[in-house]
Order: sequence, then C-alpha cells, then structure tokens
Amino acid sequence: MPSVVGLLEQRELGARRRVDELREEADRVQAELAVAEREWKEWAIACSRVGEVLAPADESGQDPARAEETVPAAEEQSGKTPRVPEAAKAKSKVPMWCEGLAWSVLSVDYQRILGALADRDRLHQGPLTCQEMTAGFGMDVVPARVEALRSKAKRLVARGWLAERQPGRFTLAQGVTGPGGVS
Repeated sequence: MPSVVGLLEQRELGARRRVDELREEADRVQAELAVAEREWKEWAIACSRVGEVLAPADESGQDPARAEETVPAAEEQSGKTPRVPEAAKAKSKVPMWCEGLAWSVLSVDYQRILGALADRDRLHQGPLTCQEMTAGFGMDVVPARVEALRSKAKRLVARGWLAERQPGRFTLAQGVTGPGGVS
C-alpha cells in the first residue's frame, strides 16, 4: 500500500505539470492576441483609408473637403445658402427643422429615410415602420438594422423632421416637403 506522503507527492507533481501546461497555453494565447490586435489595427487603418478614397465627390467631381473653398461668389451674393459639403456633415447631428431648411443639411442616411417617407406621402400610402424601411432599403431585417433605423427616425422626430402619430409608425412632419419642395 502506498504511503500518504507518496500519494501527496504524486498529486503535487500532477498539479505542477497542469500548471506548466496552462502557463504554456496562456503564453500561446497571449502571442495570438498580440498578432490579432496588430491585424485589427491594420484593418482599421485600411478601412479609414478606403473610406477617404470612396468619399462621395460633389457634382463637379471635386473632393468634398475642397468644395467649401469654391462656393461661387454669385451664390453667396444672391442670398442662397451655400451647399454644405458632405465631409462637413456630422452623421449624428440633426438640426431642428424650420421652414425652408433643405434636406442637404442632413447626412445621406437621414435623407434616405426622408426620401422613403416622402415617396409614401406622395403616393398617399401612410406611415412606415422601421422594419418596412429596413426591407425597403434592401437591408437584412435583423434587430440591429431595425434599431439603427429606429434610432435615426426617433432623432428626426425629436428635431421636427418626422412625425410619429402612432408608436413605431413614422411619416413626414407637417410642413416638411420632399426635395425641391415636392410634398
């Protein structure tokens, strides 16, 4: 029969082997994590650069960052509001709606929502839900996409661009017209 001390030594030896195995595994995971973090940073930089390259140019084909420099003097003198370049628009900033405010002050995502609702209004089809908008925009109707649209629609409601007369059903607010003044 083995001694108690011998059994304890065997258990201690097994525990030390297990600790060594776990330390080796932890070192391997740390090395993989370092590689993954480096790849992630490179990917983020690449996405940023692709975004800069693919940023929409204005109608004249100019870089939107330079469009502000070339606003025609006649347009400024005529009292027209100069066109705000896409690059200057903050995606999350939605100004309060007021009579005569152009859709071009909004980011493309918000303009797309207003466009869909303006089409519905023009065709007398009534309000839209965020799920219907998601499907209409050709996106997968998954909770993340629907909630992202709902957040944007709620922001437009809070700023006076949209109305939500029934919970979750959005339409253009009274007085808001489509592009070019079309209601």
